Amino acid sequence: MTTETDRIHIVLVPGSWLGAWAWDGVVGPLRAAGMKPHAVTLPGLEHADTNRAGITREDHVRAVRDVVEGLPPGIVLVGHSGGGALVHAVVDQVPDRVRRAIYVDSGPLADGAVLAPDLPADATEQPLPSWEDLDAAGSSLDGLDAEARAAFRARAVPQPAGVARGPVRLSDPRRFGVPVTEICTSLPSAVLRTMISPDSPLHTELDELDVTYVDLPTGHWPMFSRPADLAAEIVAAARA
Repeated sequence: MTTETDRIHIVLVPGSWLGAWAWDGVVGPLRAAGMKPHAVTLPGLEHADTNRAGITREDHVRAVRDVVEGLPPGIVLVGHSGGGALVHAVVDQVPDRVRRAIYVDSGPLADGAVLAPDLPADATEQPLPSWEDLDAAGSSLDGLDAEARAAFRARAVPQPAGVARGPVRLSDPRRFGVPVTEICTSLPSAVLRTMISPDSPLHTELDELDVTYVDLPTGHWPMFSRPADLAAEIVAAARA
């Protein structure tokens, strides 16, 4: 029987424009499976009227690291979309505290990578783009009906521009020793595997990590389109 001290702590980091609420459909199944989920709302993503000027990528990394350091070692870190780069940076800073990193339609970006290098220098925030622009940029909307899209847009909060423009910073090679699970939702794993060479435009370090690939076919936001199935894959990876 699983006791309270045996439960695996899972820290859930959302992608751009999202808060802890994005994981609402996932945390219940995780708890039912005996996990201890901790969904994170990052600085500047609390409310639509929050002042986002001056918030940096380092602020977001620090917020996730603070959660990790407040929990027992052996954390499973889960990052969706842009949250994956934050997860990888935290693994780099405290590799001894993380048992596994899970990337949901995301990946561990390399040192120096930037999510939105073309964002204007004077912008303080990055609003949620139109559905057409998101789909054109590769953020598949498969699995999200009109009601789900409306609910998503109603709760989405502009991303702090300093986070979107800020480069990833990594320095500790011990990060390569932390096992990784890549949950592929909008891009099949067979395709992703062909895109992870060191000179790939994805700027990922997947080729240097111990990676288990999992396919969960849907769009870019499986926490909305297939939350129970996503939770099941996270549980399986956490127990691996």
